[in-house]
Amino acid sequence: MKNSSSAINANDADLIKFTSILTDKTNNGFVVLERNDKLPYAVLLKKKKKVDHVFNFYIFCATLGLWSIAWIYISQVSSKAKKILIAIDEDGNPFEEKCYMG
Repeated sequence: MKNSSSAINANDADLIKFTSILTDKTNNGFVVLERNDKLPYAVLLKKKKKVDHVFNFYIFCATLGLWSIAWIYISQVSSKAKKILIAIDEDGNPFEEKCYMG
């Protein structure tokens, strides 16, 4: 009887950990697409950001081209939509994986 009680407490602790990770991600701009508390896992999406190329061009000119590195990064990496899977494995450890956006 003692083992089932500790298993329930471990599951509750894992669910609390999972919920806190989801809260952190949603505060950072992600939206929950799918969630399952029994397994537990969730699929999150962060929408694409619009890049202001006119503003970046002015900074590019003011810095004599040095801003081009940051501008390329902003345009190609940072502004893309992101889809991630967050879950708790069998050992109770949280993990995060990038999902393919095809």
